[in-house]
Amino acid sequence: MAARQPDVAALKVPRGRTRTGEIDYLSLSFAELASEVASWRAMLTARGVRRDDRVLVMVRPGLPLIAAAFALFSHGAVPVVIDPGMGLKSFLACVARSRPRVLLGVPLARLISHVCRKSFRSVEIRIPASSSPTARLGSGSQPSAPGTQLSTPSDPAAILFTSGSTGAPKGVCYTHGMFDAQVELIRTTYGIQPGEVDLPLLPVFALFNPALGMTTIVPEIDPSRPAAVDPKKIIQAIRQEAVTSSFGSPTLWRKLAVHCHHHHVTLPSLKRVLCAGAPVPPDLWDLMTPVLPNGTLHSPYGATEALPVSTISTSEVLAGPALATQHGAGTCVGRPLPANEVKVIALTDAPIARITDAVELPAGQIGEIIVRGPTVTHAYDALPDATASAKIADPLTGAVWHRMGDAGYLDVAGNLWFCGRKAERVETTDGTLFTEQVEPLFNTHADVRRSALIGLGERGRQRLAVVVEPMSPELMATSADCRRFARELRELAKRLPHTSGIMLFYFREKFPVDVRHNAKIHRLALTRWAQTAKGYESDPKR
Repeated sequence: MAARQPDVAALKVPRGRTRTGEIDYLSLSFAELASEVASWRAMLTARGVRRDDRVLVMVRPGLPLIAAAFALFSHGAVPVVIDPGMGLKSFLACVARSRPRVLLGVPLARLISHVCRKSFRSVEIRIPASSSPTARLGSGSQPSAPGTQLSTPSDPAAILFTSGSTGAPKGVCYTHGMFDAQVELIRTTYGIQPGEVDLPLLPVFALFNPALGMTTIVPEIDPSRPAAVDPKKIIQAIRQEAVTSSFGSPTLWRKLAVHCHHHHVTLPSLKRVLCAGAPVPPDLWDLMTPVLPNGTLHSPYGATEALPVSTISTSEVLAGPALATQHGAGTCVGRPLPANEVKVIALTDAPIARITDAVELPAGQIGEIIVRGPTVTHAYDALPDATASAKIADPLTGAVWHRMGDAGYLDVAGNLWFCGRKAERVETTDGTLFTEQVEPLFNTHADVRRSALIGLGERGRQRLAVVVEPMSPELMATSADCRRFARELRELAKRLPHTSGIMLFYFREKFPVDVRHNAKIHRLALTRWAQTAKGYESDPKR
């Protein structure tokens, strides 16, 4: 891209405001970014980083993250990227398991590595990085990079960690071939052209842009507290820089959409918004439509281990699936992309060694979603049991199927429907319920911000309950308020046969959610909380 469009802006990092109130950016062209990457690579080589070294990257989003990642790719080293917001205990466990030889980090990261020596005992080299997102190493001239062997598609490229929403975070092993396939799949699926402008609300997604030829606008957002974002700053950046594309979670885009509605603002430059990290609620599709007069909301479905698997757009959702979701059908996530093959197999928590051991289910029957394709990763790092539980070998083709850990089904038209995480299913004496077939119904209540289906007791004999996060804490101020709220929710539950048995409700001011997207509800944590919390049972005869 630096050769094709050397003078086009590759990266813009905010560094303040001008006298007129516009965002002041440090701007680097593709040629300048390539020079910066070469400077980083020369520095890493001088510091003793070798090909195949694992390098724990703890730098600020913006120029340091992009330059460091591409320098490591070019050098043949393997960046290890862990979300710092997952909590210190989980973070340290991930560091210890990934065994990095090198730490490339800001001052605080290097301090933590000395204080928590046991977790960082594999680290032999500590390389300082500035805590400024605009810090540059190069002067603009292209340094000569040492020649090294080019990476092959099967060579390790990076270790990226899952969010850990239904268990401990796991390191996912990517190869260069998988990254290449991912870039091409994203390019062709969404019609992305070089010269477009992207504002990624998840920092790691900025790494796709240089390969796609897109200008990256670094957002003014704290990645450890994304839900605290100031929507005015994001909207100003989109309008000022004529952003054409953006990625973010439903939580973030709801916040932006509500602000746009309240202030009568539209975002005419946006061609596409990719919204993922959790199912897009039916009302958000409607909410986003007037905000994007010239664009479309898309929801790609996938996971850290396999992305993207399928995708769906506003027109497809509003043609019927949105209403079906509110009536218990689950969430439609579109047709699998042509590069992927998707099957639904019988639910089991046991490992499946070979695809011939799996029981494929017919259309319309809920089971576990599995996928194979060019972006499907083959293993977790240093977790052989987790790999055995999540991967299925295909001896005939040599391919690997990934078990998404999601329950869902394929309809007769070939559309994929997501019903919830397999680990969060609730099994009663009357059958099994899935979160996405229950929660959208309760989310239609005007006073419900979000809800969570949980099961109390032993699996197979669990008691159904729903936890609600109200729009305002005042709605749960007294026991009388909670009892009234529970009666209203019970009336909703009676509308659908599969929810008619729900009579127990809990109320909690804030839900525990993942740090990465602030959208995935930690339902298993809510289940533990409910065991000692006060629930409100509506009279089944009412």
